[in-house]
Amino acid sequence: MKKIIIIAASFLGFVSIANAQSASSTATQQVSLSLTNAISMTFTGSGTSTGGAVTIPFATVSDYANGVASTAQALSVQSNKNFTITVNANAANFTYTGSTTPSPTMPISGVLGIKVSANTTGGTIASPFSASTYATLTNAAQNLITNATYGGAQNFSVIYNATPGFAYPAGTYATSVVYTATQL
Repeated sequence: MKKIIIIAASFLGFVSIANAQSASSTATQQVSLSLTNAISMTFTGSGTSTGGAVTIPFATVSDYANGVASTAQALSVQSNKNFTITVNANAANFTYTGSTTPSPTMPISGVLGIKVSANTTGGTIASPFSASTYATLTNAAQNLITNATYGGAQNFSVIYNATPGFAYPAGTYATSVVYTATQL
């Protein structure tokens, strides 16, 4: 009979293992995102905040009388809040490079204009600017696009038009145009 008792003891040990319960443990961690206001504007051609130089050549009498337009210059804004875009020239007059002495003074106002040729910012083109006609630039910041919508690719394009007339000698007349995107 001793053999039967040993077998029964082994069987009871097997049953005991099958009824064991598994153990578990839980750990919790809070994750918080600390966002700040963020805005960036770049020229799509260069991928930077500095666009390539725009040259507007004048070759004929018609160019001087009627003006010459540039190609479209595309910009992209990324912002996590709605924003406004302003534009201005960095000075009241063009800088002159050439052989005429004394250097002629050409004002930017009345000579260099822009129009918004494309606008997918969700904002409104501000008067006096439009999509169909050119408005003159000045060295004072002017609203170009107002209440643009936040997003990762809010795009707009401008075209410059210069009409210097016949009052200025040959040479290169240059200015920098400044675009500023400001969150609302």
